[in-house]
Amino acid sequence: MINSVVEKALNDQINAELYSAYLYLSMAAALEDMGLPGFANWTRIQNQEETFHAMKMYDFIIERSGRVKLQAIAGPPTEWKNVMTVFEEILKHEQHVTALINGLMDTAIEQKDHATNMFMQWFVTEQVEEEKNVEEVIRQLSLAQESKGALFLLDKEMATRTFTPPAAQGGA
Repeated sequence: MINSVVEKALNDQINAELYSAYLYLSMAAALEDMGLPGFANWTRIQNQEETFHAMKMYDFIIERSGRVKLQAIAGPPTEWKNVMTVFEEILKHEQHVTALINGLMDTAIEQKDHATNMFMQWFVTEQVEEEKNVEEVIRQLSLAQESKGALFLLDKEMATRTFTPPAAQGGA
């Protein structure tokens, strides 16, 4: 049986992950409006990843005989100045999610919930990768600067990204 403090923290994190998915979908719509379907694809893939993360936690709660309690999801922003501002916000958001994951890990440790501690280690590693990927896109956008040709090529590259669910492990 899952500890009630940890169960609440995981339910809160499910909400945060679903908000992230919703945010990325909103960003995809804005990027489509900017004429950048490749970057929109990148954020749609992020939407799928965040939904996967939420469901991974959802399943873990159930596996531990806990109760999933879904909460209302806040509405995300819908307007951004340009593709760079979108990705700067993505980085800021992923850093926020990293802090949430670290807090959840701290809660598992404080509650001596070793199963959740082990489960959350996957998410800690995932957040390192998330931040690294966004930083790379920002570096590429910085190199492109105002070059429409470079932006066109980056957009084509972003269109090739696909979602591949990670191999089942740690409660998935």
